[in-house]
Amino acid sequence: MIEIFFSVVSAVFPVGCIVLIGFIFAKKFSIDEPTLSKLALYVLFPALLTDIMYRTTISIEEAIEMFLAFGLTYILLCLIAWGIGWKLGFSVAIQKSLIATTALPNAGNMGLSVTLFALGEAGLERAVIYLISWNIIVFSTMPAILKGEGFWSGMTFTFKLPIIWGMILGVILNSFNIELPLKLDDGLHLLREATIPVSLLLMGIQIANNRFQPGTYELGASLMRLLGGAIAAYLVAKLMSLEMLDLQVLVLESAMPSALSSFIIVNEFGGDASRTSRVVVISTLLSFLTLPLVLWAIGASS
Repeated sequence: MIEIFFSVVSAVFPVGCIVLIGFIFAKKFSIDEPTLSKLALYVLFPALLTDIMYRTTISIEEAIEMFLAFGLTYILLCLIAWGIGWKLGFSVAIQKSLIATTALPNAGNMGLSVTLFALGEAGLERAVIYLISWNIIVFSTMPAILKGEGFWSGMTFTFKLPIIWGMILGVILNSFNIELPLKLDDGLHLLREATIPVSLLLMGIQIANNRFQPGTYELGASLMRLLGGAIAAYLVAKLMSLEMLDLQVLVLESAMPSALSSFIIVNEFGGDASRTSRVVVISTLLSFLTLPLVLWAIGASS
């Protein structure tokens, strides 16, 4: 049992170390966090998606399956969060925040990193499909849920994101077997390699720059995200009879802490921004306790 525990923790520990380095660095030095965040969002993540989709061997059928699986999990979590918020008599603003933090896992910074360490390149390919699905579904629906905007407004916002165009470029290159000249594919791959470490450092910096006082709400909302997300994803995976690796990726990605984007979306479109930011930080810290349990439960401990 001890050997299993340490093998599971080994999948999370490298991620935690990089986050810790970012945390310590932010405590020692003044960091231009917005610029670093823009670098990750507008340069590194598009490069990551372009490179992976350019090299991927995953089939269209598998991509569609993961898209549907995430969509069902997302809808289920939104309904659960709304029902609990309504039952407990939360204000509309807090209900919106609970929906956002519960339904939006950190499929980018944390999700891709842990999946790569735990399930390898094959798992990472499926995690990227999950991330793409996250962007398309979340940005086309969550602003409308929080603010009341229509579907097409959300889709317009989605297609302004470089991460989507990076994915489209990668699909085109892959579909037509286009070989990049002058070893540009090597440069693209090198840029991709910087994405995960820079993103994890940014996460540590963001944790260091947030002051928080955890309360009952924050703890409960964090556990809904971390454990409730995993359970909902497992039920969806069983309902859809997913293959083992697809099940593992769906559950693992859905067990991630609340996405940093949930704060941005709530702050922009409606909800309790201060509560949302605290849940993001607390769920991220708690995830280093819950993720090893999830990895063990889905058999990703080898």
